Amino acid sequence: MIKDLNNGIFYMLASSFLGAVNGAIAKTLASSIPALEIVFFRNILGVIIILAILKHTPSHIDRKNLPFLVLRGFFGFVAMFLFFYTITVIPLGDAITLNKTSPIFVAILSFFILREKLNIYKITAILLGFAGVIMIAKPSGFELDFPYFLGILGGFFAASAYTTINKIKHIYDSRVIVLSFMGMGSILPLLLFLIAPYMNTPLIKEFILPKELNSYLLIGLMALTATLSQWLLTKAYSAKNISVVATISYSIIPFAVFFGVMLGDKLPDSITLTGIFLIVVAGILSKK
Repeated sequence: MIKDLNNGIFYMLASSFLGAVNGAIAKTLASSIPALEIVFFRNILGVIIILAILKHTPSHIDRKNLPFLVLRGFFGFVAMFLFFYTITVIPLGDAITLNKTSPIFVAILSFFILREKLNIYKITAILLGFAGVIMIAKPSGFELDFPYFLGILGGFFAASAYTTINKIKHIYDSRVIVLSFMGMGSILPLLLFLIAPYMNTPLIKEFILPKELNSYLLIGLMALTATLSQWLLTKAYSAKNISVVATISYSIIPFAVFFGVMLGDKLPDSITLTGIFLIVVAGILSKK
């Protein structure tokens, strides 16, 4: 059991490291292509891989619950889009920390939608989590900087996607659930690219075909690190003590802070570090 747990911790550390690398690649790519395009390329490569796997080993599709499958894909796409956008405009460590508020929102959504009870741990997690968000975002009066608001919104949509998965995880093959997410992440950007010329927003920009070989290499590396990170994550959660392994998942935050500083982000101040700590604690408590 100890060996199995140690393996789980190793897999989670490796997954978190690659997750932070993936964020750093996305931040680097953002200097040449828009965030929406990064999402598109990341997902279209994933769709090709998943379809190839499903062709080799087909899976049954339950049409009765397709609306939930589509909803999961939509929530997942919005969460990823907002996450990649915030990566481009705020420090990498801050962006990933705000995305890790999703367990707090899961606790809230589970209470209202799935009718699950809130124990003292989850209530404490919600309070600590939002205190941490305030410390990281540092709102001026009642005004919250738009990128930080989008980062929090991304955490909410990620939680919505996770909550939806709870409704369909016993109905659909995990590959089909992933395909719904990546499929939406490929189709919706194409639709947004079509209307981009008629919109004046920093979020939605026209499609720009990368001209440099370096951009294509980074796109391929991003797809590879994302796939490996997800595979290691799956391996990590196969360990006996999931609660310990899940706690290690927050190691992605210091990794992200390190890579962010390497890319030019400022070192987090004491208030931001306190906020990160509170969100980590909240995330751990929310699972109890």
